[in-house]
Amino acid sequence: MLDLLVKNATLHGHIEPHDIAVQDGKFIEIAPRIEAQATETIDASGRLVTPPFVDSHFHMDATLSTGLPRFNESGTLLEGIKIWGELKPDLTAEAVKDRALELLTWSVARGTLAVRTHVDVTDPTLMAVDVLLEVREQMKDYVDIQLVAFPQDGVLRTPGGKELLQRALDKGVDVVGGIPHFERTMNEGRESVQWLCEQAAQRGLLVDMHCDESDDPLSRHVEALAFETQRLGLHGRVTGSHLTSMHSMDNYYVSKLIPLMAEARLNVVCNPLVNITLQGRHDTYPKRRGLTRVPELMAAGLIVALGQDDIMDPWYPMGSHDMLEVAHMGAHCLQMMGISQLNTLFDAVTSDAAQVMQLDGYGLKPGTDADFVILQAKDAIEAIRLRSARLTVVRRGNIVAETPEITSKVRMGDNDHRVDFSLKRTATGQ
Repeated sequence: MLDLLVKNATLHGHIEPHDIAVQDGKFIEIAPRIEAQATETIDASGRLVTPPFVDSHFHMDATLSTGLPRFNESGTLLEGIKIWGELKPDLTAEAVKDRALELLTWSVARGTLAVRTHVDVTDPTLMAVDVLLEVREQMKDYVDIQLVAFPQDGVLRTPGGKELLQRALDKGVDVVGGIPHFERTMNEGRESVQWLCEQAAQRGLLVDMHCDESDDPLSRHVEALAFETQRLGLHGRVTGSHLTSMHSMDNYYVSKLIPLMAEARLNVVCNPLVNITLQGRHDTYPKRRGLTRVPELMAAGLIVALGQDDIMDPWYPMGSHDMLEVAHMGAHCLQMMGISQLNTLFDAVTSDAAQVMQLDGYGLKPGTDADFVILQAKDAIEAIRLRSARLTVVRRGNIVAETPEITSKVRMGDNDHRVDFSLKRTATGQ
């Protein structure tokens, strides 16, 4: 007797339907047809079943704080940082935890069951670190949370910044972060990259650095990050997040930079929703989109994921932790509308994002954790196009969220037409 059997599921990259067998929180068989009894059976009816969505770049300590103490009227990155600095003295552990837990209910409802969140470590009390460590433990049955020690004000620019970051890592934070472009000078930014990567190498940790998040075509911190990755043998363990300055860099320089990044096996996270709004703010017209060169980085063999970054905080007043919305924005702003490109963007919020986080037990295959989402869509492209409803969200073989099927009824004369916005074709394809 199986714990759970899913029938007639469409899998990303497969044409024929599959059945999925779950026992003791693990996938034990995935095949075109499974004949077995189960405690619970779900008929997917040809809908897409996918591993859970993964957000590889987020700021949970600031989430849902929009309007506190004021709104970001300019919509710029620097005003957001200033507002966060104004809010930090008034933050309480209870408020930070309540907002994080509320946000994670949104995450589960959206099928986002793994999150890498940066946590500010420039507060001398490290209060947010302690809170998110508690949240990580409290929510471990529902969401995999990976914490990044993020020196928001610069690890060298902050008095005692190095010691604070080391204390955060000692407490159990998973990943070393940084923000070299916010240090006082380009040289200090370069120095911070070196020191931070050395900390990761000594501790055997991953690195995820906010890097060149500006419109400055002369910003060179990702070059330094690739160099330190190579020097310290951190290949595949280092992520450059944002990299928005690459949008403005000279093409000749980029023709040198991308091979260096590929040689170091850097991972990249692009945040389309937020960077399309924050970048290009000093431009008149034409305005730069300010997103990193995702198609070119993918073509060079780098793993590129898409992240949410912010939800209702000083930098971004919108969002619901819908990674399909992230992919949808990426498709438009990155001009990735080819069929293969759209499928790749689906991977960027699922399997490729899981690779960036180095998640164990992720994916639809026997032996891995039975975490998955049934979408109201027949394939990945339809899922992105419609930002499809998450009909069923399963964590370790247990249903943790459900959403009713979304349909509309249109009345035309004496007939009611059911509309779900999916493309209907005849048997001949016409």
